[in-house]
Amino acid sequence: MQLNTRLFGEIEIEEEKIIFFEKGIIGFPHCQRFTLIYDEGEDGKHKNISWLQSIEEPAFALPVMDPLLVKEDYDPQVEHELLNTLGTLTEENTYVLVTVTVPQDLKKLSVNLKAPIVINVEERKADQIIVEDDFPVKYPIYDILQDKKEKAGE
Repeated sequence: MQLNTRLFGEIEIEEEKIIFFEKGIIGFPHCQRFTLIYDEGEDGKHKNISWLQSIEEPAFALPVMDPLLVKEDYDPQVEHELLNTLGTLTEENTYVLVTVTVPQDLKKLSVNLKAPIVINVEERKADQIIVEDDFPVKYPIYDILQDKKEKAGE
């Protein structure tokens, strides 16, 4: 499938790479089909931030990242009823992402730990849920990423 996106131009998306959100994403209930686009650095490795690209709305792509990159003890408690639409989740087939807010002042870069995206990678089903834990909607990550970058350069 060809998709003409705002951020990445025209891209080819394989059907098996499409992730289905039965309820859409918070604030965008009509967007149900997405694909993950990974940004690679010069070394060929994936960068910290990826993009959840909407199939229905080619102009809509959410920056996302693995929350463990910035909060190693992130382990939200989720009621199983909230995840019923995703099929059987195991440690091996579950992938969790959080949305990234990229403001004009990059030092205010943050992730939303309150509403993670849970993906069953085997069934390609996902849902964005709101967790009961006391996690912030805007968890600052600029300094954390800078520290990791400095340590990697050592």
